[in-house]
Amino acid sequence: MVDTIAYPVQLIQPDGRRVFRPDYTSLVRDIGPDQLRDLYEDLVVARRMDVEAVALQRQGELGLWAPLLGQEAAQVGSARALRPDDYAFISYREHAVAYCRGVDPGVMTRMWRGCAHFAWDPSSVNVTNPAIVVGSQGLHATGYAMGAHLDGAEIATIAYFGDGATSQGDIAEALGFSMSFNAPVVFFCQNNQFAISEPVHLQSPVPIAQRAAGYGMPAVRVDGNDVLAVLAVTRQATQRAREGSGPTFIEAVTYRMGPHTTSDDPTRYRAAAETEVWKARDPIDRIRRLLDREDLLDDVFLARVQATADDVAARLRSGTVEAPDPAPLDLFEHVYSTDHPLIDEEREQYAAYLAGFAGIEEALS
Repeated sequence: MVDTIAYPVQLIQPDGRRVFRPDYTSLVRDIGPDQLRDLYEDLVVARRMDVEAVALQRQGELGLWAPLLGQEAAQVGSARALRPDDYAFISYREHAVAYCRGVDPGVMTRMWRGCAHFAWDPSSVNVTNPAIVVGSQGLHATGYAMGAHLDGAEIATIAYFGDGATSQGDIAEALGFSMSFNAPVVFFCQNNQFAISEPVHLQSPVPIAQRAAGYGMPAVRVDGNDVLAVLAVTRQATQRAREGSGPTFIEAVTYRMGPHTTSDDPTRYRAAAETEVWKARDPIDRIRRLLDREDLLDDVFLARVQATADDVAARLRSGTVEAPDPAPLDLFEHVYSTDHPLIDEEREQYAAYLAGFAGIEEALS
């Protein structure tokens, strides 16, 4: 048996050749030519969308953006393994997960633009909004999974986080709690090699997935730039959750090709040669080479993919620049689902503060 911790699961090599792994290939047996092309399209759209958002930030239309460049396969492969009634708890970089779950690109940047507390209704697509708090998603997902289980729902819940989050107490607590109560949750760690500027080897002397063993939790490492392998291992883990076999830890080994956020300069902490090594493992190039090997690429298909990607990017841009500015008192909306006396008091105080400027504005007009 292959050690899935020491040897990450891979089904497509960087040069596009398939890898013979019957234990995991059987999990994606239904992925034929059309489905492979759909996965390729998702990867291209995700990257195009991300590039557009970075451009918007550079043009002053967004306050901040966390690029996903290089992590498209980890996100698309895992998100496409989910069923509509499964629930995803994301952090701040899972734009491709949101897209695959059906989030409208036109609303995706609202929080990053600073014009809303949230971007979309989580219950409409079963995926949470971006969360800057590192690691909290693990606890939220565990609690949701336990609640769903008590309700008799045969669903899987998945928590997305990065390698840096595994050093947070929240993730440690979530791993321990989920094992104690056999919660149907999948912990999906995108090991993109850096916690902002700190390389992963300074966080853990062993593969991140090995940490799960301390909780008695099964774990698997997967080549995070191989969309087919990620789809397979996530399907396996979500099926374990749905059938009541408890949590699974997945470490998707990938690489953040860009900065941590648009406020970061990665050239200050990593060598260009390292980035070049990972460029050769680009997730989009990899499946494109597979499609080429299997004679599944043609000009009509490629033109359709490009048109879809450009359309999604255009919707993201128009949704960003046309997003309405909120009224100042909207700041107090949606803090609680029902009225709260402290929020009501703060709203009144802020309204009085704003009213104090009325006379000044009239005098200056």
